[in-house]
Amino acid sequence: MRILVSNDDGYFSEGLAALVDALTPLGEVTVVAPDMERSGASNSLTLDRPLTMRRAPNGFYRINGTPTDCVHMAVTGLLKWQPDVVVSGVNHGANMGDDTLYSGTVAAATEGYLLGIPSLAISLAYGAEGGTPERERSQSLYFSTAARVAADLVKRWQYRPFLGPSLINVNVPDRPYEALGGLKVTRLGRRHKAEPVIRATNPRGETVYWVGPAGPVADAGEGTDFHAVAAGWVSLTPLQVDLTHYPQMDALRSWVSS
Repeated sequence: MRILVSNDDGYFSEGLAALVDALTPLGEVTVVAPDMERSGASNSLTLDRPLTMRRAPNGFYRINGTPTDCVHMAVTGLLKWQPDVVVSGVNHGANMGDDTLYSGTVAAATEGYLLGIPSLAISLAYGAEGGTPERERSQSLYFSTAARVAADLVKRWQYRPFLGPSLINVNVPDRPYEALGGLKVTRLGRRHKAEPVIRATNPRGETVYWVGPAGPVADAGEGTDFHAVAAGWVSLTPLQVDLTHYPQMDALRSWVSS
C-alpha cells in the first residue's frame, strides 16, 4: 500500500510519529505535514504566496502551509504516484460535532477525499470526553492507541475496500487499546455557540483578542460521536462535503420569486 500521512499539529508532533510507526508495516508511508502547528486552519488553501517543501531530520516532508496545502501539493504534484489512502492525525484532542468544521486534521483528510482518495481523520479524545479522568494529565497520552486503531482501519480497507471514495472522521478515547469498547458508527453531535472572545492588553498597551473556547456540548445523545467516545467506544462518522440545505430549496425558490 501507498499511504500519505499528514496532520495539523506539525511534522514534529508526537501523534504523527505514533501514526507513522503503526502504519509503516502496512506499506510505503510518505509524510507531508505543516512545518508548524496549524490547528483550526480548516480547509484553507494558501494562494497569496508560494510554498516551499523541505525534508526534516526525521525524514518527513514539511511545507510552510496549511494541512490542505500539504495533501493538495502531495497528490497533485509532489508525488509520482497516487496514494491508496490518506490518513491525517493523530490529532492532539477530539474533533467531534461542530469542531470538525474548523479542524485542520479533518481538512487534510477532506482534501484527499476531494481528490478521489479514501481518507481517514484520526483524533485522540483526551480529557473529559472519553478519557481516563483519574489519570494525571502530566502522563503520556495514548497516541499509540489511536495509531493502532488507524492501522486497524487501513488494514480493513486493504482487504475489504469500502465502496468509492470515503471520508471517515475517527475519534479514539484516551485509554489503553485493550480498554476500548470497539467501533461504533455515529453522527456528529452539536455544541452550543462559542464563548465570547477574550480581551487582553499586550506589553505595548494595545488591546488584543483571543478566540474564546468552544461552547459546551448541546447534543450528546445516543448515536452521536460525543456519546460513543464518552462511553469508551471509537467513534466513526462518515462525512460529506455537500453543504446544500436541500429542505430549504423550495422555500428559497418561493421567496425569490414572490
